[in-house]
Amino acid sequence: MLHRKALAVVAAVAALLHGAAASAQDKLKVAIGQRGTLENSITELGQDAGFFKKHGLVLEILYTQGGGETQQAVISGSVDIGIGVGTHGVFGAFAKGAPLRIIGAGMTGANDLFWYVPANSPLKSIKETAGKTVAYSTTGSSSNSIVLAFQKHFGVALKPVATGSPPATFTQVMSGQIDVGWATPSFGVQQGDKIRAIARGGDVPDFRDQTVRVTIANAGALEQRRDAFVRYMRAYRETLDWLYSNPAAIKPAAAWTGMPESQVARVRDEFYPKESVNPDRMSGVEKITADAIAFKFLPAPLSKEQLAQLVQVPFGVK
Repeated sequence: MLHRKALAVVAAVAALLHGAAASAQDKLKVAIGQRGTLENSITELGQDAGFFKKHGLVLEILYTQGGGETQQAVISGSVDIGIGVGTHGVFGAFAKGAPLRIIGAGMTGANDLFWYVPANSPLKSIKETAGKTVAYSTTGSSSNSIVLAFQKHFGVALKPVATGSPPATFTQVMSGQIDVGWATPSFGVQQGDKIRAIARGGDVPDFRDQTVRVTIANAGALEQRRDAFVRYMRAYRETLDWLYSNPAAIKPAAAWTGMPESQVARVRDEFYPKESVNPDRMSGVEKITADAIAFKFLPAPLSKEQLAQLVQVPFGVK
């Protein structure tokens, strides 16, 4: 009898321990704009390398056509975290009551994005695009803001068109549906001499020290499960350090982006210097606000209280 009771106690303890182990692996749903961009590789590379598991997290990752689509997924609550979302669009959505919080900077500066034409196009610069269709990914994305900034900075009456991902955009450009496409360095490396760049995001001076993309969280999910989001950002930082310091990260990064291994370190250091993708660096808030108003994402500046609620960077630092 005592033996049976002892076995029952052992079984109960084992069940409790099993339940505790299962609950230790919290799940977060993450939406990422543009698969294949090195900046957006951190989450998946970190999961594959075990950094998120180390922090008790299992990530469900999905990819979108751009930052605007990612933002909508976070607003709806269908995902917990959004990566690579245009900052101007986030400010505007928050002002309208969207349940968003910024928990990390994504990209400061905009020199990673470029605009191109077919190699045989007569267009030589963005200044020559009056009346021409110029691509961006989705409404509210950083590429959307940059195209609007081209209009403002160069005084050219171009026609902004949402074209989705770099591969989808490339098809539209090469078939003559769009005059000027947009892309990222990893995609440009793959296309070789088929295309010719005519502009980069850094051509607009005001964008050079702005945080143009951010990592956002659904406000309700963040309030309910804050510790899981803290652990997410800690694992994210560890993955970033690994990507920039460990040669073993080159091979999986090449596989993820589709670039040759020989190109990964060059593209990483030239277009995505570590300080530019520092998740704890939120830069140029005043310029972000001014441009968000100019581009009609934001009707008026956010108050200090609103900014403090929206921008929670750095997040989860010990």
